Amino acid sequence: MIQALKAEEVLKITGGKLLGVSDGSALSQISIDSRQILQPSHTLFVALRGAKADGANYIPTLIQQGVRHFLVHEDYAPSKEILHQAAFLQVKDTKVALQQLAAHQRSLFTAPVLSITGSNGKTITKEWLGQLLSQQFSVAKSPKSYNSQVGVPLSIFGIQPYHQVAILEAGISKSGEMSPLEKIIRPDLGIFTNIGSAHEEGFSSLQEKIREKLILFKDAKFLIYCRDQELLCQEIEKEVDPSKLISWSKEKAADFRISYKIGESKTRVILVKEDLSTFTFQVPFTDHASLENATHALVAALTLAEDPKSIQQGLDQLRQVDMRLTLKPGINECLLIDDTYNNDLAGLKVALEFMSQQRPKRQKVLILSDLLQQGSPEKIYAEVADLIRSYHIDRILAVGQEIKRLSETFPNQTEWYPTTENLIESLQISSFQNDLILVTGARDFALERIVNRLQQRIHGTTLEINLNALTHNFNFYKRQLKPGTRVMVMVKAFAYGGGATEIANHLQTLGADYLAVAFTDEGVTLRNQGIRLPIMVLNPVEESFELLREYQLEPVVFSPVFFKKLGIYASNHNIQIPIHLDLDTGMHRLGFEIKHIPELKNLIESYPELRIASLYTHLVGADEEVHHEFSLKQLDQFMEMKKEIESALTYRPLIHALNSAGIIRYPDYQMDMVRLGIGLYGVEVTGKHHHELKAVSTLKTTISQIKTLAPGSTVGYSRRGQLPEGGTIATLAIGYADGFDRRFSMGKGYVLIRGEKAPVIGNVCMDMTMVDISQIPEVREGEQAIIYGEGIPLRDLADRIGTIPYELLTNISSRVKRVYYLD
Repeated sequence: MIQALKAEEVLKITGGKLLGVSDGSALSQISIDSRQILQPSHTLFVALRGAKADGANYIPTLIQQGVRHFLVHEDYAPSKEILHQAAFLQVKDTKVALQQLAAHQRSLFTAPVLSITGSNGKTITKEWLGQLLSQQFSVAKSPKSYNSQVGVPLSIFGIQPYHQVAILEAGISKSGEMSPLEKIIRPDLGIFTNIGSAHEEGFSSLQEKIREKLILFKDAKFLIYCRDQELLCQEIEKEVDPSKLISWSKEKAADFRISYKIGESKTRVILVKEDLSTFTFQVPFTDHASLENATHALVAALTLAEDPKSIQQGLDQLRQVDMRLTLKPGINECLLIDDTYNNDLAGLKVALEFMSQQRPKRQKVLILSDLLQQGSPEKIYAEVADLIRSYHIDRILAVGQEIKRLSETFPNQTEWYPTTENLIESLQISSFQNDLILVTGARDFALERIVNRLQQRIHGTTLEINLNALTHNFNFYKRQLKPGTRVMVMVKAFAYGGGATEIANHLQTLGADYLAVAFTDEGVTLRNQGIRLPIMVLNPVEESFELLREYQLEPVVFSPVFFKKLGIYASNHNIQIPIHLDLDTGMHRLGFEIKHIPELKNLIESYPELRIASLYTHLVGADEEVHHEFSLKQLDQFMEMKKEIESALTYRPLIHALNSAGIIRYPDYQMDMVRLGIGLYGVEVTGKHHHELKAVSTLKTTISQIKTLAPGSTVGYSRRGQLPEGGTIATLAIGYADGFDRRFSMGKGYVLIRGEKAPVIGNVCMDMTMVDISQIPEVREGEQAIIYGEGIPLRDLADRIGTIPYELLTNISSRVKRVYYLD
């Protein structure tokens, strides 16, 4: 923060009132996450209310940790036990108050503030511009993609007095959201990257979306934009004072005329100003999107009068990179977090928090380089030391000259290496065993070489799981529920192909109430990996009774015979086992029928050791309107059956019937709990809200070889692929053994390469697939092909071969490595 605040100052800024007592501490830390408290006595905890939880629920625990100041809603009433232990600053809306505090901190920062908005490229432009400016200035910037109504305030609180420039990203999803962000950021210089269809459901038109985003720059001194984007150009030049505009273009008159000389791996960028002054730079990219992002950054750096030589030094350090925290399988059962483009405290905090949310491992290992251009080393590394203590890091591998200071603070945990080369030479792979390893640092140190040494060798095909998208989908369904309705999440079948352990761990962090697996061994695996949530087992067998007891798993009981067997086991071992009764109202798969109810009631009385945790049924056709009446009959029958069973109980079990489709179609039947399955993974089967969910999984592979074939050539087994006029094919490193269905053969399937459709030619092979790239120019071997994900929806692929998205998801082979990331 720029300036610490006292409680009375916070009240003045937010218009709040005080309950309890303040000890007069200077509040230099503002936190919204109970897990990220570094200096309790100097922290103001802001209790936000969201889809996941109410922050006020964590106040008693935080008081025990030493936090003494809380920003709460005006209806929050502290208990007598804590009223005199802390100060409760009551406000009408804690999110608005958080924004007001951020706006106050922004007003104290007198150096230039740049802000970036647009549909695509915001984060990468911000990161690259930060790299360019950091050659001369100490730069504060939004960590990762912290660009929301809450993310922007948190970014503001990361600005320190020693920073010489701040770069803040702003993102919105609907009308009315930009005005609060503008009041906080108040940029001196703006960049509008581009406009596209992302979040289009929140606006009546692209024009409206542009005008909403332009609110951010209403008082900015300058706005940078590209004149080659027709619609964006029209709206900007209609809405913004021409004296504020700084344009660039490859084709039109502009403040900067741009030309690109594209080489094999680099591009020469030539910028000519209206006064004919010329600047020439080399950038290490050749693709259109990267050149656009780099040009925005270049024009901004020149506008701020940065020295061209320093700009080129920064450009030499840029690389094509996903701005994501990525969780990868490592050697020797390790988990590896790749954050090798990070170079500031704010990003380090985000990475360490991500690390803290992963499942337990033998030890936490941090591989960290010098933090370059970050201000006073004494202050910076003191804060780094605080973070290391707070997140309980067991082993530190420090690379650089300044970071040696950590060895003085943590002499028994720190291994110091002057250069990355020294670390590589000394790296003992065998010293990493079942560890959680975070690799993070400045681009200069090229720590990706360490990641390459420590990650498990992976098949050329990978399944990427976007944990932010999974969080978005989980919260979407939470918003459909009444307060108090619990959520059971289905993680059976390897979490629909996504990898049960990591997804279950993330769901545990999100606040899911229950998990469900198909078989007992799936539940055992989750328990062995540190999953603590209650776990329901859908298909238990008699042979697994001992495992159910040992690992505290809760079996589904579906017949009188199975009930009696489990009851005898529990009675003989003098233990109580929570069970879930499956009631068959129309699925006719497993489950008790109405005729079984009298016998079931007798069994319940005979075996009190089996405590009924829940009663449930499964809707047959909730995803299709044609089965509406049948679904209602199922629900009515279920209510009758549960009433009969409850009459034999002295307690009330949980009642649930709705799956993902049912949550949408039958909101009046939420009861105590719902079961979230395919919807979590981005497939909204009713079709009512498919635009509001995000694709969680992206299946990718690489091009192994490219061939140009003569007219009349054939491709693949049995010469099934025909090229009468010849053409160009790419062979991909994926086949039906990886889960790419053989029914996609002969053009029924396609992949995306450079955003263009490449149809399958010939038959899908066991380990390879050939696609026609004749209409896609300049494709190279080693490039990526998207099998499914954004731009190539699962529903479309499933329809092409007459199946359902579930099958495509669950068919992905275990030899395909799963990679998890936060974008």
